[in-house]
Amino acid sequence: MPEPLAGARELVDDLVGDRAAEWDRAGLIPDDVLRTLAARGLLCAGVPETFGGLGASSAANGEFTAYVGSRCSSLRSVMTSQGMAAWTIQRLGGPRQHAEYLPKLAGGRLAAIAFSEPEAGSDLSAMTTTIEPEGETVVVRGQKVWTTAAHYADLIVVVGRYGSGAAAVVVPASAPGVTVRRVPRPSGCRAAGHADVHLDDVRLPTSAVLGGGQPLMLLVTTAVAYGRISVAWGCVGILRACLDAAGGHARIRRQFGKPLAQHQLVGRHLADLLTAEQIATRVCEHASRCWDSGSPDMVVATVLAKQVSAVQAARGAATAVQVLGSAAAREGHVVERAYRDAKLMELIEGSTEICQLILADHAVSMSTSAS
Repeated sequence: MPEPLAGARELVDDLVGDRAAEWDRAGLIPDDVLRTLAARGLLCAGVPETFGGLGASSAANGEFTAYVGSRCSSLRSVMTSQGMAAWTIQRLGGPRQHAEYLPKLAGGRLAAIAFSEPEAGSDLSAMTTTIEPEGETVVVRGQKVWTTAAHYADLIVVVGRYGSGAAAVVVPASAPGVTVRRVPRPSGCRAAGHADVHLDDVRLPTSAVLGGGQPLMLLVTTAVAYGRISVAWGCVGILRACLDAAGGHARIRRQFGKPLAQHQLVGRHLADLLTAEQIATRVCEHASRCWDSGSPDMVVATVLAKQVSAVQAARGAATAVQVLGSAAAREGHVVERAYRDAKLMELIEGSTEICQLILADHAVSMSTSAS
């Protein structure tokens, strides 16, 4: 792992060990694990060094994200949430807000970002949460659902309507009027701290508002972009974990007098898994190159990476289950967890269908021929 992430994988290995299944069953990652990684800046490694971060490139952070995803998708989900919060502050905030919040997120504080509402999932234009100015303060009212890592968060970046446009606001989880309720037993990433967040007349200084007055979808697109590339790299990790588990099982397990791997239909499954991992890796590498070079293709490349990687992860995890058979039916097995976690990846940060619509629009815009 290149600088500035040297030693990061080893630290994750020490912290996670063989406890990912235990965390999944309990629905909880120990606080000391999250605080240790947060204090090292590893939950949002892209924060610039100027603000106490590691200043990692998208490519380096992506490979690290994949590694974490191969060990524990719930932990990777918390990393994605922290990174999204930091990215949103970095992109929408001013110099004083950068200096106020970014060192905290790169130095040990935990954060989440809240978009979805009971009636505003894929259609975020239906968002009803409001951020209303009142003198030198703003009052935040609304309800957010399925907010990843909110259970752990010290700060929650809340997106809502602000005048005729939209804004994000940094809300301390301990502020009066904030109620965080865990989502019980989610089907995937069970230890990621998913929670519903109720905001009842939460009063904050105006200095907590980020990017006030922007068009809602522009603001959301800015924030979600980081989440999409992080999820995409996380899906690479899921595929690598499945490939490792399925390959190892097929090499050792014997049926009809020979190893499973020597049965042609099982070999096809392993080939499909390797292909899926390679496809997802390459599309993520391309997206990260676009990020690091500031390419105008970054937005489309990111959507493509998320779409392709999530679909490949869901299919790949199902394939790995097929190879392992009943061994993968035990709760807590790495492939059993991958199967549940991967399906969730097709839903978050833009569902498969939403990504397809974006890509279809791009295909039309690229067309130069007329019928």
